[in-house]
Amino acid sequence: MMPLVGNLSDKCGRKALLTLPMIFTIIPLGILAYSRTRNFFYAYFVAKTLTAMVCEGSVHCLALAYVADNVPEGRRASTFGILSGISSSSFVCGTLFTRFVSTTSMFQVATSVAAVAVMYMRIFLPDSIIDDNISAPLLSTEKPKVSNSDENSNAELQSSTALPSLPDIIALLKTSPTFSQAAIVAFFSNLADVGLHASLLYYLKARFHFNKDQFADLMVISGVAGTISQLVLMPLLAPVLGEERLLSIGLLFGCAHMFFYGLAWSFWVPYAAAMFSIFFVFAQPCMRSIVSKQVGPSEQGKAQGCISGICSFANVISPFAFSPLTALFLSEKAPFNFPGFSIICVGFAAMVAFIQSVMIKAAPPISSERVSSNCNHMEP
Repeated sequence: MMPLVGNLSDKCGRKALLTLPMIFTIIPLGILAYSRTRNFFYAYFVAKTLTAMVCEGSVHCLALAYVADNVPEGRRASTFGILSGISSSSFVCGTLFTRFVSTTSMFQVATSVAAVAVMYMRIFLPDSIIDDNISAPLLSTEKPKVSNSDENSNAELQSSTALPSLPDIIALLKTSPTFSQAAIVAFFSNLADVGLHASLLYYLKARFHFNKDQFADLMVISGVAGTISQLVLMPLLAPVLGEERLLSIGLLFGCAHMFFYGLAWSFWVPYAAAMFSIFFVFAQPCMRSIVSKQVGPSEQGKAQGCISGICSFANVISPFAFSPLTALFLSEKAPFNFPGFSIICVGFAAMVAFIQSVMIKAAPPISSERVSSNCNHMEP
């Protein structure tokens, strides 16, 4: 769904497409805010499954495309980092907030906050400017005006108004070697991240008898460290080192913190490993910034949606790969005594992303070339 949502946002505007998933997010929260009986829980499960098909990752994807629309290329890495830092701070605040309110009140507050977010977005967020010369509104019969002197350009512009197909996605991945490399990095880094989250709680509970409070402490430590890093360190380092180097640094520390979890020899090691989020949070904003520079202004939604779709695919297959492995090595039937073996395998998946990131070179952005190319074929 992410490539479709992103492509539609290129045609209809980011604000219109942001409205739908943000409204849909309210529905399952409202169900549990009203009642938490068995029937309402089943209704929540069905509503959450259906809305997640549209909402899961859509807001983040469209927010990245919106930032790419309004921020110059030289400042995107820092701005993407700040956006991720704000998301991390909201995660920390939400985690802390759950300690002070009852379960019933928690869902009621969450529903209210989601509704306020929609109203704030509709009232105060200005829409990105859509270039009517190179795109047309959804379901509109109007076609872009182009000169008849270049049939190739005409075909390219007509294809930009269609919904994305699998060949379109493949063609987008072939836009540049840098884009393809970033897609590989996105797949393996998300494969590792979700594999870690799917296995870590079971591993720590079996290995060190962690309870829910200790799990919450780990999440808060990681979230606070990541928030400070993205809001303070990344805006300072991105202009100096460049997003390519920061991407590699973030993935390297991501590998290290996974290996520390897998090799943990004492209860304090997971807390130390959580502090590595100061550096591994660099990876996602830098990767998104690199992607945004490889496509034109009218393709930001499609590009970010494509990467989000790849990440979602990794999110689906990762638990199937690592959860059974974790259960095996935590059981008495383990081939050898190594409880953290699945976490080490997750670290090797992250290592693949790191090796691929080292191969990414700072290629010149092509968005400006595409803009000038399109403009040469527009009627005055």
